[in-house]
Amino acid sequence: MNKPLHVKKLTTPLEWGKAACDSLMATFGPSELPPDGRWHYHQGVFLESMRQLKEIVGGDEYLNYIKGYVDHNIDKTGNFLWNRKELDAIQAGLLLFELDERYKEKDTRYRVAAKKLRSMFPTLNRTSDGGFWHKDHYPYQMWLDGLYMGGVFAMNYAKAYNEPELLDMVLEQERLMRKHTLDHETGLYHHAWDESKVQSWADSETGKSPEFWGRAIGWYGITYNEILDFLPATHESRVELETALKNLAESLVQYQDEENGLWYQVVDKPERSDNWIETSCSALFIYTIARAIRNGHLDESFKEKAIKGYRGLLERMEFNEEGQFVMPEICIGTGVGDYEHYINRPKTANDLHGVGSFVLCSIEMQHLIPEL
Repeated sequence: MNKPLHVKKLTTPLEWGKAACDSLMATFGPSELPPDGRWHYHQGVFLESMRQLKEIVGGDEYLNYIKGYVDHNIDKTGNFLWNRKELDAIQAGLLLFELDERYKEKDTRYRVAAKKLRSMFPTLNRTSDGGFWHKDHYPYQMWLDGLYMGGVFAMNYAKAYNEPELLDMVLEQERLMRKHTLDHETGLYHHAWDESKVQSWADSETGKSPEFWGRAIGWYGITYNEILDFLPATHESRVELETALKNLAESLVQYQDEENGLWYQVVDKPERSDNWIETSCSALFIYTIARAIRNGHLDESFKEKAIKGYRGLLERMEFNEEGQFVMPEICIGTGVGDYEHYINRPKTANDLHGVGSFVLCSIEMQHLIPEL
């Protein structure tokens, strides 16, 4: 698809973020967001990005759309259906905190629903050293994206409802994830770790998966920034986490494509002819770097890397015949596997966690380049 002439020229990152949200709103009613309109992190990532955009640009239509999704899934007494056996099911709970704050005098169900999600943590199965299994049917496995899926909700819950022990829980889960998945040679993080070492993909000595999948590392970068925002300035873990975030950013820019500023599906193998640029991980890496610059965790030397990546990302974006935004080349999602497993995963357009990543990225880039 080519950008048709009748599409208004977008001159700021926030305009790009709005175009992404508005196009999906025009395509799907809030109860229709795929997959199947259910309580799921795909919807959660996109709608949380919309909620954050609303905080900057305003617009009741965004809040109403988010509320429409939540109200479709949660009944009048706070009951709703979600997969109680996986961390992924928790992420969409991020949508509940603002709704509870706004409507709590007349409607308590958002608080009730949040409490149900919070109650999952003590029930989750764990590795021998205390790490959460990613899902019950992935026994003894920790996956990178699980830290974002459960951790950011937990920290917001801790702040909203005064349960500081949840922050300690997240810090411990991050420490364990870093311990088991960080590759000290590349500075990147393996997608997963199998304590039992019985999975076909698990290294027989370390239990680590063999590859560095882009989007999983992207969720991890987001979570570093989130944790640092919740940590008190004098917290004993602050320097360690700032260092870990900086080390990740320094590693990522080593694998940034020199021509377009983007990243590949398997991050450390850009030279492979069958590897391909993946837009959602690129958006998450740009977001991670841009937000870390804004918050003082990275110096200004990273700014040009983020800007180059964002401009390269915008070049990939498309518009359909109706002038609606389309984000292409998004990996549909994946289990853990070898190189061929990741490379052969299907690509799709406007997948919700891809578009959500783009909107978050655009929000952060507004601070670096207010005008394109």
